Amino acid sequence: MVLQEEVFHLAITGGTGFVGKTVIDLARTEKLAVNALARRPQANREGVTWVDGALDREDSLNSLMTDADAVLHIAGVVNAPHKAGFEAGNAAGTLTVVRAAQTAGVRRFIHVSSLAARQPELSDYGWSKHCAEQIVMASGLDWTIIRPPAIYGPADTEMFDLFRIARRGLVLLPPEGRLSVVEVGDLARLLLACAQDRDISIGALYEADDGVDDGWSHGAFGRAIGWAVGKRVTAIATPRPLLRLAARTDRLLRGKNAKLTSDRVNYFCHPDWVIDPLKRPPAPLWQPEVGTREGLKKTAKWYQENGWFR
Repeated sequence: MVLQEEVFHLAITGGTGFVGKTVIDLARTEKLAVNALARRPQANREGVTWVDGALDREDSLNSLMTDADAVLHIAGVVNAPHKAGFEAGNAAGTLTVVRAAQTAGVRRFIHVSSLAARQPELSDYGWSKHCAEQIVMASGLDWTIIRPPAIYGPADTEMFDLFRIARRGLVLLPPEGRLSVVEVGDLARLLLACAQDRDISIGALYEADDGVDDGWSHGAFGRAIGWAVGKRVTAIATPRPLLRLAARTDRLLRGKNAKLTSDRVNYFCHPDWVIDPLKRPPAPLWQPEVGTREGLKKTAKWYQENGWFR
């Protein structure tokens, strides 16, 4: 009799988002089985079980945990008109997922936070992500917390405007400062590596980046985007009052789809969003593979080929 090899099974929230889609693609490449939460019907896919529901529905979260060996909690709110929206999506939402994992006996829990969580006083978003981290740490589960910095890659909507405007020879950036970045495929590899690890990453809080020591100055990153779209750009450091005006304008023009909000202005203007090198994941677990300039070039090419540049 031939015994079937046991398949590692993931429960994923946020599987229809930018990071989540990349994680699912990689998980299926690695032949992992996936349960993924979704608010709307999704196309059938081999090895993926779509679970209809949301973070505030106990029944759907219980179904999500079926046969799971690990939970990847990726879902979160990055844009909300009020503090309550961030609290509901990030803090309360994390609590419901943690409780579902506890009830189902799923010990391994990977939580995607944000670098903004280390400065909770700067923004409602950062505050809510900090609260979520505290919930995970107090859960009693075998948790790992990942704090990504700015994430970029093909199909990303958050940085798209920077690429679009760079094609006109201009990049508008926050006041002078530095930041770290990570390519979405590299982040996905880290999440899957942690989910399947039962040793070094348990109880760890990681800040993962592209491996560039001391990160990027805003100007250097803007010029790298210009290079990616084939333009020599002028990178302009935008004063906070002008960013606030731009945020109000964006809200008027795009409503709830606005990418620049007052809350974002608060943490965009912080001068140091560089990861702590002491919190980088250990090399035996993960190392970044995508060079940032090459990753930006690949991202720009994707936008071009998929008609995003108009």
